Amino acid sequence: MSTYHSLSRMINDTFYIWRRELMQVFKDEGVLTFLIIVPLVYPLLYSWIYNNERIHEVPVVVVDDSHTGLSRQFIRMCDASPDVHVAFYAQDMDEAKSLISRQLVKGAYYIPSDFDVKVNRMEQATVSVYCDMSLMLTYKAVFQVAQLVSMEMGNEIKTKWGGLYTSREEAIATRPLDYDDVPIFNPSGGYGSFVLPAVLMLILQQTLVLGIGLAAGTARENNRFKQLIPISRPYQGTLRIVFGKALCYFMIYAIMGAWLVVIVPYIFSFPQLASWKPLLLLMLPYILACIFFGMVVSCLMKYRENVMLMIVFMSVPLLFLSGVSWPQSNISGFWQGVSWVFPSTFGLRAYVRLNSMGATIGDVSHEIFVLWIHVAVYFAIACGVYRYQIYLTRQDALERLSEMKQRKKQKQ
Repeated sequence: MSTYHSLSRMINDTFYIWRRELMQVFKDEGVLTFLIIVPLVYPLLYSWIYNNERIHEVPVVVVDDSHTGLSRQFIRMCDASPDVHVAFYAQDMDEAKSLISRQLVKGAYYIPSDFDVKVNRMEQATVSVYCDMSLMLTYKAVFQVAQLVSMEMGNEIKTKWGGLYTSREEAIATRPLDYDDVPIFNPSGGYGSFVLPAVLMLILQQTLVLGIGLAAGTARENNRFKQLIPISRPYQGTLRIVFGKALCYFMIYAIMGAWLVVIVPYIFSFPQLASWKPLLLLMLPYILACIFFGMVVSCLMKYRENVMLMIVFMSVPLLFLSGVSWPQSNISGFWQGVSWVFPSTFGLRAYVRLNSMGATIGDVSHEIFVLWIHVAVYFAIACGVYRYQIYLTRQDALERLSEMKQRKKQKQ
């Protein structure tokens, strides 16, 4: 009977803490912002910005020293492409460099005076491409358009001079080895489909840690541990506090997680190759690991503002360390070891492989296994740090009680 009553009391205490934590989430504007509003709005803003996927109509300047029909054809074909727009014509390269330095254009095409002459002599002609390398997406557009137009014009010239009679002969002469360009994992070749799935998973961890940190900071400021743990049995409440808080955050982020990894990619047509079962098997340990990680971090920060500074500072490095936006093979062993501390490292990799690359649950079993290790390790650490917090609260309460007794004696 005593065991039954202990279990019943533990369950009641757990739900009591869950209820108080849930009320605190909706009462604290900062916690409400980071746990609910930011995960709802921030992904929409990011996805909307990158919804075009690729950069189109990049402005360029042309320096045409040839002034021939062939050079004008090259310019027209570049301008006709969806990625480049010929915005200016310059007299010389000095003027073109001035336009680039003022950021009026992102690149320059220079056609030399002997362009047409060399082609008619059956010599190799050149077109110089000058690109602004400060933004790789514009560089890619400017360079690739010039390359594709040069190849297309070269095929036309070979066909014209080949003396061939049938279209089949012309096709073989221009492309003796044909190929099919099939982009895998990112059919649109866009930036959004490439990086945003990983960003969505990172938003889940960062907002969760921020919300837990702010809530814990408020609890410390109000000393709410006194209201939760009786002085007579201080250590019996450790598991109840951890489970109660974790249950509150898990209920909220079960909904936020579905919004971030299922609904937002569907709205913006990001690649979605995984079914609900593999995503569930991944999201369950990932959310739990982020919750317990956030609880540990919140206890290590003295002031609630420190959590915000640290998490915001770490967001971009964590994206790089995950191996999604920067090749994992090019990350040093030390930094790869540092990245193992964060659940996002394995959560991002597994989600991108499942949803964007069509991997099976067996292909990401290593990442899921490591996430469960994170759950166990951070749960144990969270219990330890919360127990220490309870110990400090109990000591403070006992000291105050002793002071009150001494004052009472002195008055008597």
